[in-house]
Amino acid sequence: MRNIVFLIIGLTAGLLVGFVAVDGGPEQVTLTEAAVPQDVIRWKVTGAVPASLVQVGTLSERATKLITGLSGGRLHAQFYDPGALVPVMEMFDAVSAGAIDAGIATAGYWVGKEPALAFFSAVPFGPNAGEYMAWFYYGGGKEMYDELYARHNMKGVMCGMLPPEASGWFREEIISVEDLRGLKMRFFGLGGEALERLGVSTQLIAGSDIYPALELGTIDATEFSMPAVDQALGFHQIAKHYYFPGWHQQSTFLELIVNMERWQALPDDLKLLVETVCGESIRLSIAEGDALQFKAIAALKEQGVSVHRWSPEILAAFEAGWQEVVAERSAENADFARVWQSLKAFREDYAVWLGLGYL
Repeated sequence: MRNIVFLIIGLTAGLLVGFVAVDGGPEQVTLTEAAVPQDVIRWKVTGAVPASLVQVGTLSERATKLITGLSGGRLHAQFYDPGALVPVMEMFDAVSAGAIDAGIATAGYWVGKEPALAFFSAVPFGPNAGEYMAWFYYGGGKEMYDELYARHNMKGVMCGMLPPEASGWFREEIISVEDLRGLKMRFFGLGGEALERLGVSTQLIAGSDIYPALELGTIDATEFSMPAVDQALGFHQIAKHYYFPGWHQQSTFLELIVNMERWQALPDDLKLLVETVCGESIRLSIAEGDALQFKAIAALKEQGVSVHRWSPEILAAFEAGWQEVVAERSAENADFARVWQSLKAFREDYAVWLGLGYL
C-alpha cells in the first residue's frame, strides 16, 4: 500500500511538471515542454527495432516516453534505434557491463548467453498470451527469469506481449517437408533449431538486415513478425508465399533489460513506475497486435501475396523437430530443463481449465 501511495504521489507530481498525451495509440504519444529537475536519472535505452516500425518499435519508444513523462522528468529514458549505441546482438553484453543503461528486445536473442532465457520469449507450439502470462506471473516463471538475469548483472521487466506471428515468407510454394530441405532461412529462437532437424539452414539476423539479405539471395526465405510488421518491412516485394500459423511464436514477450546497478539506484517509487508502465505496455500490445493484422493480410493479398496455412503433415513434422530439440537441450543444460519442466507441468494443469472454461 505504501508503494502505491508513493506511485500516486509521483504520478501527480509528474503531471504537474510535464503532461503526457496519449491519443489513440503509440504513434501519438507527445510530451509537452516542462521544467526538468536538475537531479535527473538518465537512461539510454537501445532498441532491437527502429522506433518507426509499426507496433514493435512504436511500442518500445512509447514506453520510454511514458516513463519520462509520468516520472515528472525524474527518470529520463531516451530511446535509441538499433545501431545508434550498439548493434542489436551486442545489447545483452552492453547492458550487463553497464556500457548502456537498458535495452528493449526479446529474450530469445540471448540464448547463446543463457539458453533457458528462450522460454521467456516464445515457445514452439506454446501457450497463448493469457496462459503464458499466467505461468510467468503465477506459475513460477518470473522467479526463474529474475534469477537468470541476476547472474548477468541485469534486471528484466516484461514490457510487451505480441500475438501469433506468421510462419514465414518463401519465394516458391512449399508443398511438402522435402521442399524445405536445403533452404537458407532467417528464423528466430527455438523454432529455428527445430527447422534445422528438417534440413533447413537457419540463421538469426536482426530485423533491419533481413530485407537486403533476402534481396541479395543470402537467404532464401525468412520469418520475422506479424503481418502488419512484415508488410512495413516489404518482404512481399521479394517473396510472394506467406505461411501460417506461426507455430514457433504463438505469443512473444518483449522485455526491458536494465543494468542491475542502474536498477538498484532507482527509488522504490520509480521502480514501481517502470513496472507499471511496462504492464500497461503489455495490455496495449495485446490489443493493438490483434487489431492490426486482418487489415494487413487483406492489403498483402491485394499486392499479389498468396496466403497459405501449413498442412497437418508439415505441422506434425515441425512439432517432431521441436520435441527433438527440447529433449536434447534439456539433457545439455540443467536450467533449460528446469524451466521447461515448470512450463510443461503448468500447461498440463492449465489444460483442465482450458478444456472446461473456453469454447
